[in-house]
Amino acid sequence: MAIEATEIEQLIRAAFPDAKITITDLAGDGNHYAAEVIDESFRGKNRVQQQRAVYAALQGKMDGNNGDLHALALTTKAPE
Repeated sequence: MAIEATEIEQLIRAAFPDAKITITDLAGDGNHYAAEVIDESFRGKNRVQQQRAVYAALQGKMDGNNGDLHALALTTKAPE
């Protein structure tokens, strides 16, 4: 089952309301996306901590073979 870019953004926005979020559908199939999330809460956290926080915000949408989201290339950082 495919997922819309807007749904991905809504899930991330719920956890990071002030973030700058950019979602790109890489293959046009609703299963392979790239996301850039820039949020002040990432300051002082390493990349793994930042990305785990974003994956947690996805509420299981990437879990296992039956997840709605197959692939997400994730870039996270604090604002400059």
